[in-house]
Amino acid sequence: MDYKALAQETAQEVLDYSQDTSGWKVVKTSVRKQKKITVSSKASKKFHGNLYRVEGIIPESTAKLSDFLYKPENRVTWDKSLKVYNMVHRIDSDTFICHTITQSFAMGSISPRDFIDLVYFKRYEGNMDIISSNSVDFPAYPPSSSYVRGYNHACGYICSPLQENPAHSKLVMFIQTEMRGKLSPSIIEATMPSNLVSFILNAKDGIKALRSPAGRGYHHSGHSSFLKK
Repeated sequence: MDYKALAQETAQEVLDYSQDTSGWKVVKTSVRKQKKITVSSKASKKFHGNLYRVEGIIPESTAKLSDFLYKPENRVTWDKSLKVYNMVHRIDSDTFICHTITQSFAMGSISPRDFIDLVYFKRYEGNMDIISSNSVDFPAYPPSSSYVRGYNHACGYICSPLQENPAHSKLVMFIQTEMRGKLSPSIIEATMPSNLVSFILNAKDGIKALRSPAGRGYHHSGHSSFLKK
Protein backbone atom coordinates (compact mmCIF):
# COMPACT_ATOMS: atom_id res chain seq x y z
CA MET A 1 0.00 0.00 0.00
CA ASP A 2 1.23 3.50 -0.86
CA TYR A 3 0.66 5.03 2.57
CA LYS A 4 2.00 8.44 1.60
CA ALA A 5 -0.35 8.78 -1.36
CA LEU A 6 -3.30 7.73 0.81
CA ALA A 7 -2.28 10.25 3.47
CA GLN A 8 -2.20 13.06 0.93
CA GLU A 9 -5.58 12.04 -0.48
CA THR A 10 -7.07 12.02 3.02
CA ALA A 11 -5.77 15.52 3.76
CA GLN A 12 -7.43 16.73 0.57
CA GLU A 13 -10.69 15.08 1.58
CA VAL A 14 -10.60 16.85 4.94
CA LEU A 15 -9.93 20.16 3.18
CA ASP A 16 -12.89 19.47 0.87
CA TYR A 17 -15.13 18.82 3.89
CA SER A 18 -14.17 22.22 5.29
CA GLN A 19 -15.27 23.91 2.07
CA ASP A 20 -18.59 22.05 1.93
CA THR A 21 -21.26 24.34 3.41
CA SER A 22 -24.41 22.44 2.44
CA GLY A 23 -26.47 19.91 4.35
CA TRP A 24 -24.99 20.38 7.83
CA LYS A 25 -27.35 20.19 10.79
CA VAL A 26 -26.33 21.54 14.21
CA VAL A 27 -26.80 18.69 16.71
CA LYS A 28 -25.15 20.16 19.80
CA THR A 29 -23.75 23.43 21.13
CA SER A 30 -21.83 24.06 24.33
CA VAL A 31 -20.71 27.36 25.85
CA ARG A 32 -17.85 27.46 28.33
CA LYS A 33 -16.34 30.75 29.54
CA GLN A 34 -18.09 32.55 26.68
CA LYS A 35 -16.50 30.24 24.12
CA LYS A 36 -18.89 28.21 21.98
CA ILE A 37 -18.33 24.71 20.66
CA THR A 38 -20.63 23.63 17.84
CA VAL A 39 -21.19 20.09 16.58
CA SER A 40 -22.89 19.58 13.22
CA SER A 41 -23.53 16.43 11.23
CA LYS A 42 -24.60 15.15 7.85
CA ALA A 43 -24.86 11.72 6.30
CA SER A 44 -21.47 10.26 5.46
CA LYS A 45 -20.82 9.19 1.88
CA LYS A 46 -18.34 6.60 3.14
CA PHE A 47 -20.55 4.39 5.30
CA HIS A 48 -24.02 4.14 6.81
CA GLY A 49 -23.45 6.72 9.52
CA ASN A 50 -22.65 10.38 10.07
CA LEU A 51 -19.85 12.77 9.26
CA TYR A 52 -19.42 15.16 12.19
CA ARG A 53 -18.01 18.68 12.11
CA VAL A 54 -16.86 20.22 15.40
CA GLU A 55 -15.78 23.86 15.73
CA GLY A 56 -14.20 25.64 18.66
CA ILE A 57 -11.65 28.30 19.62
CA ILE A 58 -8.41 27.29 21.35
CA PRO A 59 -6.42 30.01 23.20
CA GLU A 60 -3.10 28.98 21.65
CA SER A 61 -1.16 29.74 18.48
CA THR A 62 -1.82 27.53 15.47
CA ALA A 63 1.76 26.21 15.39
CA LYS A 64 1.64 25.10 19.04
CA LEU A 65 -1.89 23.71 18.76
CA SER A 66 -0.96 21.61 15.72
CA ASP A 67 2.17 20.36 17.44
CA PHE A 68 0.12 19.44 20.50
CA LEU A 69 -2.52 17.53 18.50
CA TYR A 70 0.04 15.79 16.27
CA LYS A 71 2.40 14.47 18.96
CA PRO A 72 1.45 10.99 20.18
CA GLU A 73 3.42 10.95 23.40
CA ASN A 74 1.11 13.21 25.42
CA ARG A 75 -2.17 12.11 23.93
CA VAL A 76 -3.44 9.78 26.64
CA THR A 77 -2.60 12.34 29.35
CA TRP A 78 -5.34 14.67 28.13
CA ASP A 79 -7.58 12.71 25.74
CA LYS A 80 -9.84 10.92 28.19
CA SER A 81 -11.52 8.90 25.43
CA LEU A 82 -8.32 6.87 24.89
CA LYS A 83 -6.38 4.41 26.99
CA VAL A 84 -3.70 3.63 24.37
CA TYR A 85 -2.24 5.84 21.63
CA ASN A 86 1.03 4.54 20.22
CA MET A 87 2.99 5.30 17.08
CA VAL A 88 3.81 1.88 15.62
CA HIS A 89 5.42 2.79 12.29
CA ARG A 90 7.09 5.94 11.03
CA ILE A 91 6.81 6.67 7.31
CA ASP A 92 8.52 10.07 7.23
CA SER A 93 8.70 13.25 9.32
CA ASP A 94 5.08 14.13 8.48
CA THR A 95 3.45 10.70 8.41
CA PHE A 96 3.07 7.77 10.78
CA ILE A 97 0.79 4.86 11.66
CA CYS A 98 -0.68 4.67 15.14
CA HIS A 99 -2.56 2.09 17.19
CA THR A 100 -5.27 3.40 19.50
CA ILE A 101 -7.56 1.74 22.01
CA THR A 102 -10.56 3.69 23.23
CA GLN A 103 -12.19 3.71 26.62
CA SER A 104 -15.72 2.35 26.86
CA PHE A 105 -18.34 5.08 26.74
CA ALA A 106 -22.07 5.72 26.88
CA MET A 107 -22.02 4.33 30.43
CA GLY A 108 -20.50 1.09 29.15
CA SER A 109 -23.01 0.65 26.31
CA ILE A 110 -20.16 0.93 23.80
CA SER A 111 -17.21 -1.30 24.61
CA PRO A 112 -13.59 -0.29 23.84
CA ARG A 113 -12.55 -0.31 20.18
CA ASP A 114 -9.11 -0.37 18.65
CA PHE A 115 -8.00 1.39 15.47
CA ILE A 116 -4.99 1.42 13.17
CA ASP A 117 -4.76 4.88 11.64
CA LEU A 118 -2.52 6.63 9.15
CA VAL A 119 -1.77 10.12 10.50
CA TYR A 120 -0.42 12.95 8.33
CA PHE A 121 0.51 16.59 8.87
CA LYS A 122 0.38 19.23 6.14
CA ARG A 123 0.82 23.01 6.31
CA TYR A 124 -1.06 25.22 3.87
CA GLU A 125 -0.85 28.89 2.93
CA GLY A 126 -2.04 31.30 5.59
CA ASN A 127 -0.58 29.19 8.42
CA MET A 128 -3.40 26.68 8.16
CA ASP A 129 -2.49 23.15 9.25
CA ILE A 130 -4.32 19.90 8.57
CA ILE A 131 -3.71 16.78 10.61
CA SER A 132 -5.57 14.00 8.84
CA SER A 133 -6.14 10.35 9.66
CA ASN A 134 -7.63 7.34 7.95
CA SER A 135 -7.75 3.72 9.07
CA VAL A 136 -5.52 1.28 7.21
CA ASP A 137 -4.58 -2.37 7.24
CA PHE A 138 -1.19 -2.89 8.87
CA PRO A 139 0.01 -6.52 8.99
CA ALA A 140 2.03 -6.05 12.18
CA TYR A 141 -1.19 -5.20 14.07
CA PRO A 142 -3.97 -7.54 12.91
CA PRO A 143 -7.38 -7.40 14.61
CA SER A 144 -7.43 -8.94 18.07
CA SER A 145 -10.14 -10.94 19.79
CA SER A 146 -9.75 -8.55 22.74
CA TYR A 147 -11.32 -5.59 20.93
CA VAL A 148 -13.70 -4.81 18.11
CA ARG A 149 -11.60 -3.25 15.33
CA GLY A 150 -13.21 0.05 14.37
CA TYR A 151 -12.59 2.05 11.21
CA ASN A 152 -12.02 5.77 10.82
CA HIS A 153 -12.95 7.03 7.40
CA ALA A 154 -11.23 10.29 6.40
CA CYS A 155 -10.99 12.36 9.59
CA GLY A 156 -8.90 15.31 10.65
CA TYR A 157 -8.23 18.57 12.42
CA ILE A 158 -7.89 21.92 10.69
CA CYS A 159 -6.02 24.51 12.76
CA SER A 160 -5.88 28.13 11.61
CA PRO A 161 -5.18 31.53 13.20
CA LEU A 162 -8.27 33.26 14.53
CA GLN A 163 -8.78 36.28 12.29
CA GLU A 164 -9.60 38.70 15.11
CA ASN A 165 -6.86 37.33 17.39
CA PRO A 166 -4.04 35.46 15.59
CA ALA A 167 -2.56 34.38 18.94
CA HIS A 168 -5.58 32.09 19.25
CA SER A 169 -6.68 29.36 16.86
CA LYS A 170 -9.84 28.12 15.26
CA LEU A 171 -10.05 24.34 15.44
CA VAL A 172 -12.39 22.50 13.08
CA MET A 173 -12.55 18.74 13.44
CA PHE A 174 -14.13 16.21 11.09
CA ILE A 175 -14.95 12.72 12.36
CA GLN A 176 -16.62 9.77 10.64
CA THR A 177 -16.00 6.70 12.72
CA GLU A 178 -17.45 3.33 11.88
CA MET A 179 -17.63 1.64 15.29
CA ARG A 180 -18.53 -1.77 13.89
CA GLY A 181 -19.69 -4.59 16.11
CA LYS A 182 -23.34 -4.99 17.09
CA LEU A 183 -24.29 -1.42 17.91
CA SER A 184 -27.54 0.39 17.30
CA PRO A 185 -26.92 3.53 15.21
CA SER A 186 -29.20 5.41 17.62
CA ILE A 187 -26.76 4.81 20.49
CA ILE A 188 -23.88 6.27 18.49
CA GLU A 189 -25.92 9.26 17.31
CA ALA A 190 -27.05 9.97 20.87
CA THR A 191 -23.58 9.85 22.42
CA MET A 192 -21.14 11.05 19.74
CA PRO A 193 -21.91 14.81 19.90
CA SER A 194 -21.24 14.98 23.66
CA ASN A 195 -18.03 12.99 23.27
CA LEU A 196 -16.83 15.39 20.58
CA VAL A 197 -17.52 18.41 22.79
CA SER A 198 -15.58 16.68 25.57
CA PHE A 199 -12.64 16.18 23.21
CA ILE A 200 -12.40 19.92 22.53
CA LEU A 201 -12.69 20.75 26.23
CA ASN A 202 -10.05 18.16 27.13
CA ALA A 203 -7.73 19.52 24.44
CA LYS A 204 -8.13 23.04 25.84
CA ASP A 205 -7.38 21.84 29.35
CA GLY A 206 -4.49 19.68 28.17
CA ILE A 207 -2.67 22.40 26.27
CA LYS A 208 -3.25 24.82 29.14
CA ALA A 209 -1.77 22.36 31.63
CA LEU A 210 1.31 21.75 29.49
CA ARG A 211 2.19 25.43 29.29
CA SER A 212 1.32 26.34 32.89
CA PRO A 213 4.05 26.89 35.53
CA ALA A 214 2.54 24.07 37.56
CA GLY A 215 2.82 21.69 34.60
CA ARG A 216 5.83 20.49 32.71
CA GLY A 217 5.85 23.53 30.48
CA TYR A 218 5.33 23.64 26.75
CA HIS A 219 8.45 23.57 24.61
CA HIS A 220 7.45 23.93 21.00
CA SER A 221 10.06 22.59 18.63
CA GLY A 222 8.17 22.02 15.39
CA HIS A 223 5.44 19.57 14.48
CA SER A 224 7.71 16.70 13.52
CA SER A 225 10.43 16.98 16.16
CA PHE A 226 9.27 13.86 18.00
CA LEU A 227 9.81 11.77 14.88
CA LYS A 228 13.44 12.70 14.40
CA LYS A 229 16.14 10.37 15.67
